[in-house]
Amino acid sequence: MLESFVVLITTTALLLGSPGPAPLALAATGAAFGIKKGTPFLLGILLGLSVAIVGATIGLTALFSQFPNFRAVCQFAGGAYILYIAYKIASAPSITEQGAKSVPGFKDGFILNLLNPKAYAAFLAIFSQFSLPFPDTYVGNIVTGITCLAVATVVDALWLMLGGLLRPIFSEPKQARIIRIIFAGLMVVAVIYALVRFA
Repeated sequence: MLESFVVLITTTALLLGSPGPAPLALAATGAAFGIKKGTPFLLGILLGLSVAIVGATIGLTALFSQFPNFRAVCQFAGGAYILYIAYKIASAPSITEQGAKSVPGFKDGFILNLLNPKAYAAFLAIFSQFSLPFPDTYVGNIVTGITCLAVATVVDALWLMLGGLLRPIFSEPKQARIIRIIFAGLMVVAVIYALVRFA
């Protein structure tokens, strides 16, 4: 059982910690607005991830196989929303009190991961291959889901903190704009990659 936990934690950390739309958005938010102001965005992302976990456990694969067009709609809707978040980050004003309204919030984070095709693909892979081997499958899925959420919380918080560490380096408005545009550009690349890969 211990080996199964180690494999599950490692796989989840690699799948969710790789530079996809949500981690890049967290890093960009931390860099542009700081860790404290980015925390509601992080909490929204984690709630959206919880929905993805539940969706994977109740058989999203079956739904997509019955209605293949629904999968494409979800992918493109998710991609469009992530591009909106990228635009919001890239076009944010300098870090001032007036700019605080531009900080991605809880709702933005929730919708971002709710519509993030990478999250669903990751959990479908995890639950199909790395689900914990409990005698009761239901219990195994619950413990697997809780473990995945715990790992995601640590990984996503680290991305937000990484962005927060970069913040003082880019304190000048011109440098701040450059880092926001770089992160937004990386988010766009991640969306294109996800749409091509999971299409």
